[in-house]
Amino acid sequence: MDRATGFGQVPSDCENVRSLIPASMEQPDWNQLKAFLETAETGSLSAAARKLGLTQPTLSRQVAAVEKQLGVTLFERVGKRMVLTEPGVALLEHARVMGSAAEDLRLAATGQSQAVDGVVCISATEVVAAHLLPAVLHQLRLEAPGIVIELVTSDAISDLRRREADIAIRNLRPDQPDLIGRWVRDASASFYAARAWVQQHGHPRTAADAARHFFVGMNRAGRYLAFLQQHGLPLQASNFSCYADNTLSNWSLVRSGLGIGPMMDEIAAMAPEVVRVLDEVPPIRFPIWLVTHRELRTARRIRLVFDLLAEALGAEPHLRDTSA
Repeated sequence: MDRATGFGQVPSDCENVRSLIPASMEQPDWNQLKAFLETAETGSLSAAARKLGLTQPTLSRQVAAVEKQLGVTLFERVGKRMVLTEPGVALLEHARVMGSAAEDLRLAATGQSQAVDGVVCISATEVVAAHLLPAVLHQLRLEAPGIVIELVTSDAISDLRRREADIAIRNLRPDQPDLIGRWVRDASASFYAARAWVQQHGHPRTAADAARHFFVGMNRAGRYLAFLQQHGLPLQASNFSCYADNTLSNWSLVRSGLGIGPMMDEIAAMAPEVVRVLDEVPPIRFPIWLVTHRELRTARRIRLVFDLLAEALGAEPHLRDTSA
């Protein structure tokens, strides 16, 4: 099975692939092929329509137009999902090649732009976007009022290659050859709890103390528990009072007194209602990277935002005392 699509293996023989699509047919319109490609990638007409900014009936008509022009059925409905037929699988690989070429052309054109007006899309986690970026955006408005920032707030890594974001704030060094990254600095996160929680449950300071208290979890699959255990905390699943996989929601639960949780120290410094706990446990260290596509780095407005982010996020934070 093809890992990328889950729709079956794409034939490796080029002639076999072409035999599934009538050679006499004219090439479909690219907008129609995009509708086919996104439907194939998402497995859903509604999801593809949302991603392309179309209504579902419009997208359905575009997919139907491709099927009519080629004289083949590209999808079969299986429950609520759209599953590729054999001709659909064959066409998918060609559509991907065309989509990649179109993205390369758009990236090159964007990279040549020297205008400082326009939209720059930044990807960051919910908590970074909510607490660290507003001050940066205020500074950007002063320096380049013609630039409009769009924030993609997600804990997932945005696909820079497909322009889901122009710049991503990550905690990993990029390893894709067409991406460039700038290490900004190493940051730290410590463990915190609400002041009211500490007054009620006491102030745990050591790793051994942690085992006697509740934490706010990130997921129930065990990955977060394993991470905390690797960091030296002797916790079990029974130590979690609740879970929230969204970082902003998770931090809100910690601040409201539902348990202990880690947070970037500079963000925790903005919350007077929390106290640092587990003081004798070493902080969690992690890097901050800014990442963009090589082509986009030459666009003036993206370069300006990239450099401003690097300067602002690279500044050493002034932390207040959050001890009890």
